[in-house]
Amino acid sequence: MKIGIVCYPTFGGSGVLATELGIALSDKGYEVHFITYEQPVRLTQGFHPNIYFHEVKVPTYPLFDFPPYETALASTMVHVITTQQLDLLHLHYAIPHASAAYFARQILRKTGRDIPFITTLHGTDITLVGRESTYAPVVTFSINESDAITAVSDSLKAETLESFDIEKEIHVIPNFVDVKRFHNTDKNHFKKMLAPEGERILVHVSNFRSVKRVPDVIKIFAEVKKHVPAKLLMIGDGPERQNTEELARSMGLYSDIRFLGKQEQISEILSITDLFILPSATESFGLSALEAMACSVPVISTNAGGLPEINVQGKTGFLSDVGDIEDMAKNAIHILSDDERLHQFKKAAIAHARKFEKQHIIPQYEQLYTDVIAGYKRVVCTQQ
Repeated sequence: MKIGIVCYPTFGGSGVLATELGIALSDKGYEVHFITYEQPVRLTQGFHPNIYFHEVKVPTYPLFDFPPYETALASTMVHVITTQQLDLLHLHYAIPHASAAYFARQILRKTGRDIPFITTLHGTDITLVGRESTYAPVVTFSINESDAITAVSDSLKAETLESFDIEKEIHVIPNFVDVKRFHNTDKNHFKKMLAPEGERILVHVSNFRSVKRVPDVIKIFAEVKKHVPAKLLMIGDGPERQNTEELARSMGLYSDIRFLGKQEQISEILSITDLFILPSATESFGLSALEAMACSVPVISTNAGGLPEINVQGKTGFLSDVGDIEDMAKNAIHILSDDERLHQFKKAAIAHARKFEKQHIIPQYEQLYTDVIAGYKRVVCTQQ
């Protein structure tokens, strides 16, 4: 089977899941073609002989204040589908990938070629961007034109059905984690460099957008430090980074915090971490939290979106209302202040994460691919 994967190539959850899925499929013998504007970040880690990358090039022209990426993407889809004889397109993030795929399919039909496409909804394409009146009609139409729809959590499925007039079934296939990559390893020499006095290490990983409520991490850390010697690692980059660094300085915490920027070897950092902090306003799934749990790191998070589906209250960590810094800090102190208690939370975190191992999830996508292609062929034969 030849599969085209269309995604954003960034550190965000949708791009990470799409890339990890493509790698897992290629390892099973599928031919995978990534179609996006630059090579996905996690494809840089090693050579994969069954994976191909096709760059979407958007020419600049003085007439365009904003180059038409969707048009360039649709044209690239047409080219790749035709030249590589793809069997299926899998689109990650509805905007603009689903609408571009519909456009590409109409072009192909004029040449006697056809192809089914699946759209996976990841979160902000539905909860934030998709609700904008400017985009909503196109989002609704292109999702309904998909041959299958998946969502990464039950919460996201419910929110999609509530916000849009969806005419087809939404299959829930959760995000997954590669425990061969994300597992706890002995990096104590790193930990001693960062926490020479045996301080607890807290970590936050995100794209530093406002929806992640990154300043809340600093405020939680400030409360934790009053009770437990601790250091904080901030991983990622984005629009809120500068404001967050300024907040850390103003609160006198900067010397105990390291802003590490974007990092590819996240598992090594998580291996020296004692607690993961995720105070997001909305989170369709929380892939970064799952990867932390796979490295034996308990999670302090909000109860937004799909987070309760992976973070088990009182077992793998704790859940709090959005913005409840006091409760999140109290829960963090509870976990960190006792060695045995921390050990039990770490054990529970990795045990729960293993329920989301890729070997449990990838077959669900394989079955969906098979069903969609078979169903599409039946429809085409009937029409002929």
